[in-house]
Amino acid sequence: MTLKSLDPKGLIREAYRIDGITEGECRTIFLDWALSVPLGAPTGPLIQQLLEVYGPDAQAHPMTKVLTEGLTSMTAPKRRGGWRSRARD
Repeated sequence: MTLKSLDPKGLIREAYRIDGITEGECRTIFLDWALSVPLGAPTGPLIQQLLEVYGPDAQAHPMTKVLTEGLTSMTAPKRRGGWRSRARD
């Protein structure tokens, strides 16, 4: 898989280039990246590949921390709501 297909908008790449970026800003960028991942695509392997590309040279960067946390705690998005959540028994 190419870097362009891992990060089509270049969000993760740009996060690593921003001097003084905060962890909160990295989380926002990560969320935007995650929402652009095709539905049903396994995010774990994608995050792992991003870490392999960017992580070795930026161990102390907040985006590395966010990606690492995303690797261990991110689950597939689930739909909640809709008419069933509003329906009364």
